[in-house]
Amino acid sequence: MADNARVNPLVPRGSSAERPFDVYITPENAGWEYSGLRVVHLPVGGRARFVTGDDEMLVVPLAGGCDVACDDERLTLTGRRSVFSRVTDFAYLPRDTVVTLRAPNGGRFALPAARAGRTLPFRYGAAEDVPVELRGAGQASRQVNNLCTPESFETDRLIACEVLTPGGNWSSYPPHKHDEQSDCESSLEEIYYFEVAASPAGGHGCGYQRVYGHPDRPIDVCAEVRSGDVVLIPYGWHGPSMAAPGYDLYYLNVMAGPGERRWLVRDDPAHGWVRGRWVAEPVDTRLPLTSIRERRRS
Repeated sequence: MADNARVNPLVPRGSSAERPFDVYITPENAGWEYSGLRVVHLPVGGRARFVTGDDEMLVVPLAGGCDVACDDERLTLTGRRSVFSRVTDFAYLPRDTVVTLRAPNGGRFALPAARAGRTLPFRYGAAEDVPVELRGAGQASRQVNNLCTPESFETDRLIACEVLTPGGNWSSYPPHKHDEQSDCESSLEEIYYFEVAASPAGGHGCGYQRVYGHPDRPIDVCAEVRSGDVVLIPYGWHGPSMAAPGYDLYYLNVMAGPGERRWLVRDDPAHGWVRGRWVAEPVDTRLPLTSIRERRRS
């Protein structure tokens, strides 16, 4: 994994935009080799056309649904009102294909990506088939929607999941890393894309993300994050992701790397002991925040 990634791993909302995408992260502009992410906002009746090239991708509805055409094949994604309203369905896009998204009612869509060596079929991922996992306990409780993990959905290299953290809780905790290839750790470049739930009055909240490195690979981030912000993690310990009290936090994780498609992490030895305390603590009763059924309010 390259050590020459962006000097500032925080990519504020709009700062990586390249039409038609509001977020446009590629291995080239991130300074690494495998992981990418695009986010596109479509107006009512809008469409976007693009080529996957060397990448395999997903279409993950963040808000709204869409029709997906991949070469001569088509499918429809029901989507959701927001990332805080339900678990979504999604589509898998092979490399070297021409894709058109159409959103009759408008919407916002994430396109997690990874450099791929194999061409796999275009296919549909049903919301009902997404494993939903509650991790941690107490104030470290969170929900993980395993959209595209090694155990849940086949890809060549791409790994993607969603994490929902209730307001006041920490996730990505204890801090961990995955920047070396070994029997207990995978080498994976990672992208975090954030959204923060609005207040009852519609106000905009924030969260915080911590990243820190090794003596020989320094990186030092403690960033305020808001909806649409991205954090790039080329290497190093990362966590916690902190949800401010009153504001539920969502992030989409995108990962890929050079080795076998495995998601193995190593806890920071200074903080891994906290896992032992979870045995005696209940999971936050606010979880799960979402399911396959649309929430009335989000």
